[in-house]
Amino acid sequence: MSDYAKKTEDALKSELAAKQEELRTFRFGAAGSRSRNVREGRMLRKTIAHIMTELSARKNIAKKPKTA
Repeated sequence: MSDYAKKTEDALKSELAAKQEELRTFRFGAAGSRSRNVREGRMLRKTIAHIMTELSARKNIAKKPKTA
């Protein structure tokens, strides 16, 4: 998950959109036939969760009031 800490917020958002589209394509492709790699969906969901967690953590840090 340290890879995501090094990326910019815009890069994370674009990667998130790409992974969500990839997961959507995987789900619709699996509906018609059997997929060879059934773990691909699980790995995509985990990657999406990692990215969303990093974005949420950054948002929470930005909202946190600074005490002097």
